[in-house]
Amino acid sequence: MIVYYTDGSASPNPGPGGFSVIRDNKPYIVGGEDVPETTNIRMEGLAIKAALEDADGEACEIYTDSEFWINVITKWAVGWEAKGWKKKGGEIKNLDIVQSVYPLYGRSNAVLNWVRGHEGDEGNEMADEWANKAREMHLKAPQKVS
Repeated sequence: MIVYYTDGSASPNPGPGGFSVIRDNKPYIVGGEDVPETTNIRMEGLAIKAALEDADGEACEIYTDSEFWINVITKWAVGWEAKGWKKKGGEIKNLDIVQSVYPLYGRSNAVLNWVRGHEGDEGNEMADEWANKAREMHLKAPQKVS
């Protein structure tokens, strides 16, 4: 089974951003988006999306410190989709990412796991470090780490 750790970074928030995917305890994918300012939340979502795309249906576990994205993908998106991508109380933020990552997860053989950030978990710390490196490199799209 493939094991991924994912994280996103924006500094300041909002500001320049980057994300990373750690696969089997090694930096594997880093990226960003082609915008002048983004947010931590967007970068975390893009990191999970990149891991799901990489797994391509293989059994995997994805560890993230984003409870928000776990809830979006496993709980809230099903209702939003049923209501025509609307929610009570206003717009769905980051809808473009939600609409791309939710079906990927639905077709996947992935388990999403929450890990507390900045608490010494080796994979999470590595994902955080590489998300910051991706932000500093001003990456515009996902790329594999060589």
